[in-house]
Amino acid sequence: MNDVLIELRDLVKIYDTGAVKVLGLNKINLQIKRGEFVAIMGQSGSGKSTLMNILGCLDKPTLGNYFLDGEDVAAMDPNTLNKVRNEKIGFVFQSFNLISRMSALRNVEIPMIYAHKKSPAARRERAAMLLEKVGLSGRIHHQPNEMSGGQRQRVAIARALTNEPPLILADEPTGNLDTASSVEIMEMFSALHKAGATVVVVTHEENIAAYTDRMLRFSDGKLISDKKNENPTPVRDLSIFEGMYKGESHVS
Repeated sequence: MNDVLIELRDLVKIYDTGAVKVLGLNKINLQIKRGEFVAIMGQSGSGKSTLMNILGCLDKPTLGNYFLDGEDVAAMDPNTLNKVRNEKIGFVFQSFNLISRMSALRNVEIPMIYAHKKSPAARRERAAMLLEKVGLSGRIHHQPNEMSGGQRQRVAIARALTNEPPLILADEPTGNLDTASSVEIMEMFSALHKAGATVVVVTHEENIAAYTDRMLRFSDGKLISDKKNENPTPVRDLSIFEGMYKGESHVS
């Protein structure tokens, strides 16, 4: 198995608005290995959101290459891209992106329904297990409007894990949360990293990036800094997701 999960080679993204061309990303070269916990940082307009969209296979580069798990994303047809997004990437968004009319349990089941890999009973069982992992066993039948922001984000994390993707992408996951809920969410990402997942978090907040092991800083579409964090923020419980990634836990 290739140790490198994400590789970008001379990656360029240009937005053509007709009247003007805007350079979103400028010749990015980057590798992220399996099991890394990485923060992508920068202010508005820095290119971090553009990069997140490309990493999540939601957009394609104008030039250069993006290899995910050894495969060139640009060469994938739409059906393959859909499969990759559903099975290899778990998404966590700032706005939660839960379906309001569905219960927490049903929201978590959705990626498994798209994957066509489990029976209805098996889907419900796994969804309930994941909600228990994130501390919501008593809320599985609640709809999003019956939960706090922190609880909704925990549902989103459970949903991201349903197909056991090797990559978790979190776009400003604490942006709509209070301080206490933000700590809870970042501790869950730390536990996922410990369990063996590759976790990439987009943030503009230094205290959020401090949980990660590596900080990538962007400005004006360029990667201007790539630093290892020698002292990540301590976490109370790293065992939440123990064993979920086939026992291949990552030890910092």
